[in-house]
Amino acid sequence: MAALWASAASILLALCAIIVYVFYRGFHELGVGFVTAQPRNLWLEGGVLPAIAGTLYSVLIAVLFAAPLGIGAAVYLTQYTKEGLKTRIMRVGADSLNAIPSIVFGLFGLALFLYYFKMRPSVLAAGLTLGFMILPTIIRTTEVAIKTVPRSDIEGSYALGATKLQTIGRVILPGALPGIITGIILGFGRAVGETAPIIWLASFWPPTTPLLPSDSFNSLTTVLYSLTTEAQTEKHYTRAFAVASIMLIMILILNYITRILNGRLTRNMRR
Repeated sequence: MAALWASAASILLALCAIIVYVFYRGFHELGVGFVTAQPRNLWLEGGVLPAIAGTLYSVLIAVLFAAPLGIGAAVYLTQYTKEGLKTRIMRVGADSLNAIPSIVFGLFGLALFLYYFKMRPSVLAAGLTLGFMILPTIIRTTEVAIKTVPRSDIEGSYALGATKLQTIGRVILPGALPGIITGIILGFGRAVGETAPIIWLASFWPPTTPLLPSDSFNSLTTVLYSLTTEAQTEKHYTRAFAVASIMLIMILILNYITRILNGRLTRNMRR
């Protein structure tokens, strides 16, 4: 047990050291202007507002696309099918998709949306590509959350004369809501930090703030990738670490929101 605690403490310290180092390297660029201003000189001056807006926009589309499909698939697997070969194949497929490298999803999005549907690189194409990537995560987390709903609650609903749809809508989904929200936010966080799936769909320059789903956009991850791969001065690295710091802040805020929501939902369910 002592060895286990030592290993966990070592991992935690290593992660904290990485986070502190990233913030330290990008500290000089961080500020209100870095978040709210428009970029200049190929992102080496000014802020990164278009990249933040493009990132949030594309990830929002991904969640709006993947969440209903993922929840529906999980409900189907747990409530409308019996355990058998078909359900095992579907679960293996979802797990396999979860393990596929993100660059493969990028190639899939490139082939499907740009070549087959003749779309141009846009926030919609990127969002749908990210949606396909996070879909398996939402399916599996929702399925696990549904299975944690007490069987007595479900049987009590049926005993009172409720139909299957009424039981799903009023008992199962509300009871699984903390786990469902956790899965959605985990997918959101994963989509925020992915570069490979949208590397061909997001632009580096010029900066643009998308208003319509068909608009082109910038992403924090592609800006970070371009700054580091084309780095010629220390300024490139400093700006890259500042962009990475913004991404870390977004992920930490998401995790904090997840803990608050889970705590409140769990308390409300116990009352």
